Amino acid sequence: MTVPHQTPLHRTLRAIAYLVLPAEALFAGCAVAGVALPAPARLSGGAGLVVLLVIEAVGLAVLYRRGGAAALREVVPEPVRRLLGHELRIVASLLLWPARRRVGVRDGVDLAFGHAKGNAAMLFGLAFVCVIETFGMSVLLRGLPTVHAVVLFVDVYTVLLFIGIHAASVTRPHVLSPEELRVRHGAHHDLRIPLARIASARADRRYTHEPAEGVLNIPVASQTSLTLELTEPVDAVGLLGKRREVTTVRLHANEPAKLLAALRRRLDGAHEPLAALTPVRTAPSRHPGPPRSA
Repeated sequence: MTVPHQTPLHRTLRAIAYLVLPAEALFAGCAVAGVALPAPARLSGGAGLVVLLVIEAVGLAVLYRRGGAAALREVVPEPVRRLLGHELRIVASLLLWPARRRVGVRDGVDLAFGHAKGNAAMLFGLAFVCVIETFGMSVLLRGLPTVHAVVLFVDVYTVLLFIGIHAASVTRPHVLSPEELRVRHGAHHDLRIPLARIASARADRRYTHEPAEGVLNIPVASQTSLTLELTEPVDAVGLLGKRREVTTVRLHANEPAKLLAALRRRLDGAHEPLAALTPVRTAPSRHPGPPRSA
């Protein structure tokens, strides 16, 4: 069953969201600035926020039961949904990375090509700087416990974010399957290109990327090493949901030569099995010896 567009329940939930977000920002701003609100204001404001959040949660649950995920999409804007999905993918990557799991790679069917090495040093360097900053801010703000708690939360979240971005790049490599090439960049990009639409693939190392119509650049550490030309456009979706058609895709891989060779082999070999791409060493056959005389 599909929920009609802009029902009274939709409008009510949107109105509550527009009330809750500014109120939360106001309370957070007062806490960071050290402004002590009167006790009645804190109690009434906090209780009001809790009631509004409960109503919002119940309303979203009702919408989901009536119309499923499509009904929720009518209330929650696409940029918010995509940002939330991006954060969830990063959190999931932090759990998958230690387990050496890769998302969307089928054993014995797909070939995976990493792209995380280029950004690893920078991301871990930024995480280290944030750790040092956390200790420094804890000393500077030891007399302001509320501000210290807020800053500590932001610093810890930032450290986890940097590590999670690297984990997402490791657990979400480029994937070459018998049907398509899945071009990724961590949790940010995930572009599926059918092999039938790839007209050519070539090595093309670039360090500058000017915006151009129909061209999608997915650099790692400001560089791309492969360029794909397509016979038909594919839809590229940005982080916030912006869509555009592209006919040229530039990407980077840790081992671009291997990705290019495997891609060309797939394009020229009409979906050869993985065994054809990876030679298997076998024991030498026995010499048959001289032919027997009659």
